[in-house]
Amino acid sequence: MKKLILITLLFAIKIIFAQVQTPQPSPISKVEQMVGLTLVSLDYSRPSSKGRIVYGELVPYGKYWRTGANENTKITFSTDVTIGGKDVKKGTYALFTTPRADKWDIILYETTNNWGLPNTWDDAKVVLKTTAMPKSLYENIETFTIDFTNLSNDSAEVALSWEKTRVSFEVKVPTEKLAMTSIEKVLAGPAAGDFFSAASYYYQSNIENEKALTWVNKALELSPKDKDLPFWYLRLKSLIQARGGDKKGAIATAKESLANAVKAGNGDYERMNKASIAEWSK
Repeated sequence: MKKLILITLLFAIKIIFAQVQTPQPSPISKVEQMVGLTLVSLDYSRPSSKGRIVYGELVPYGKYWRTGANENTKITFSTDVTIGGKDVKKGTYALFTTPRADKWDIILYETTNNWGLPNTWDDAKVVLKTTAMPKSLYENIETFTIDFTNLSNDSAEVALSWEKTRVSFEVKVPTEKLAMTSIEKVLAGPAAGDFFSAASYYYQSNIENEKALTWVNKALELSPKDKDLPFWYLRLKSLIQARGGDKKGAIATAKESLANAVKAGNGDYERMNKASIAEWSK
């Protein structure tokens, strides 16, 4: 009897905690596009018209629209971009629109965690507002769709399509500026920090001590000449020298690291250098 009651109880608990799974009426979608060297991504929900008149009825003219369904439609830029001649910082924004028969407002909004529209609209959170002209389509688009068209290295159009209307706005990206910066950096060769990282890895891995010493020396050579040498660079060099058997050189380097650490007010490096100098002086 007790066993039967236990089985019945477990079955009841299973029913209570079971979750019925059904399709979402407006399924979630994500679309991404590399535009030059900038990644543009969109997260949105896709309502269907289901025989209803969309613009002017389901989506009223002249009022803010969430531009999709459910949670905010979010657009993300991996770099700064330009839309409608206005600069937009890299980041994630809610995409709202105001549809009209002759033109649409395209709005990027700072807050992205709303279900639909914000409870209280705040103009101070509007990052961008520009206009776009709707175009009529010959075929009917049953399900709201956002995609990318007219791709080039420097721009792409974000197209909103539903029913027999398509509205697009252009996103311009700084591909030339990013490419030139990358080219100049590569052609200039590794920076001081790159050599320091390589030397640190070799030291921590206890491999090729001489190569580690060469790289940390290169890091010191590339350090700004108008400032004290980085005390952490010097600390690493002293450790590499000591491991290589050059105690005299290690002490001299540690003393320089100590002086610069004291000047910078870094107590940790001050203590570490003093301890190493005492150890290597024995």
